[in-house]
Amino acid sequence: MCGIAAIYGSNDGPAGERMLSRLTHRGPDDTGKVGVGERAWLGHTRLSIVDLAGGRQPLGDRTLWLVGNGEVYNHEDVRQTLDGALFDTGSDNEVALHLVVERGIDALAELRGMWAICLAGPENPDPESHPDWITFLAARDPIGIKPLYWTPDTLDTRGEIRFASEIRAFDEDWRWAVETFPPGCAWTPEHGLVRFADAVPAELARVSRAPGPDAPGAPIPDDVLRGTRETLASSVDRHMMADVDVGVFLSGGLDSSLVAALAQDFLRARGRTLKTFAVGTERSSDLLAARVVAEHLGTEHHEAVYTAEDALAALDDVIGSIESFDPSLVRSAVPNWFLAKLAARHVKVVLTGEGADELYAGYDYYHDEFADPEALHGELVRTIRGLHDLNLQRADRVTMAHGLEARVPFLDREVIAQALALAPGWKASDTTKPRQLEKRVLRHAFDGWLPDEILWRPKEQFGDGSGAAEVLQERLEASIPDAEFEAGRTVVDPPLRSREELAYHRIYARHLGGVRPDRTMSRFAQA
Repeated sequence: MCGIAAIYGSNDGPAGERMLSRLTHRGPDDTGKVGVGERAWLGHTRLSIVDLAGGRQPLGDRTLWLVGNGEVYNHEDVRQTLDGALFDTGSDNEVALHLVVERGIDALAELRGMWAICLAGPENPDPESHPDWITFLAARDPIGIKPLYWTPDTLDTRGEIRFASEIRAFDEDWRWAVETFPPGCAWTPEHGLVRFADAVPAELARVSRAPGPDAPGAPIPDDVLRGTRETLASSVDRHMMADVDVGVFLSGGLDSSLVAALAQDFLRARGRTLKTFAVGTERSSDLLAARVVAEHLGTEHHEAVYTAEDALAALDDVIGSIESFDPSLVRSAVPNWFLAKLAARHVKVVLTGEGADELYAGYDYYHDEFADPEALHGELVRTIRGLHDLNLQRADRVTMAHGLEARVPFLDREVIAQALALAPGWKASDTTKPRQLEKRVLRHAFDGWLPDEILWRPKEQFGDGSGAAEVLQERLEASIPDAEFEAGRTVVDPPLRSREELAYHRIYARHLGGVRPDRTMSRFAQA
């Protein structure tokens, strides 16, 4: 996990170094930079996780260079397919460099993991003889787990484009042009923006025609439960790839508890013990549930308690870090901020339960508003495709603010494929019946892995279960009078929805003045 900054169109080292200096929290272990000819500059801040001694970036061969942020979990498999490549390091990111050179942009779809890369090389000496030559490339993983922003409009107005892992990296006079770089896409000056993969491929976007129920309550076949369990277990194993300790954010909810159970299983087989982390207000339900899970699994458990005053005092740092003023994101980001701060004292990598709700219909509104199986499946697909600037943005920013890498095994492409192939009826819930809670396919698949009080614990949003949501909503709603809210809510379009959101927006504007929400936040882009 790292921070990257890049410029195409000039080799402006001072500008690049200013951008990189604002990303040191993402990579506190090392910094690297390189100018490539007269038309490119690449910079990197490193959090050392794989190939600690030899994985320094930029990676390259003095003519072609790459900086990357994230992890490629199948890098060893990809290496075996690149017969002509001479590898200089054991870094997982290096496979992306050789893969693009040998097989082109479309081959990026072969990389499994979370990543964003920028690559730069010399000018094409003969475009007619070398039509596939790449002088510069920026690309992002199909889910958008790792962030990337760019300024596409500035190539025409200023003669260059800039790229960075976070919005804050851009100089203030460039912020008007900052946009989210789309997941599953690559940009080159030769070919423009092209899509090489989708978060949800077309065949999975269609509702499953596999045999299954049309309504909740029908038994789930053993082979479906076994497939669900084995697929997630394999993903957790892959996500344990590191040359440093890997821990788990443990909220005490179903998703993080299952990840912790599988990670502890992986480490126990190697004679090691998992570190788990939980936070909350005193006696909050998440904190109490996490203790139950940790004791059941035998983990090395760490926890921290925060107060209402702590939550309010952290808002400025939290909003400046997550680069959003969406209320649901802020509420969940506050406890995650304290959680990341705690975990970073003990590990460099954590696994989280992000993505399970979108795969297995964990939110109440799925069941309240989408009774039809096809409609439910369509909504799951929509929310998976939108995770990159919501939950995944929060997960990346609050962890990287503390030099910590977050990994999301539920969003492995094999897990996504297996989950979306399930009949929607197996995900539907009927809370009036026993053992019919949301995500029942996951609950039944892991029967016996967790105490029943955890396995069948009803869903709570992390901000709710940790005690943050109520504190923030009450205090901030009361802080802005009616007339002030009516006057201030139209500062963006569509208007802000609540006093709480207006309070968050004011903090956001102090940190990121000039940034256009319609280019960086999906709610405003879709308006």
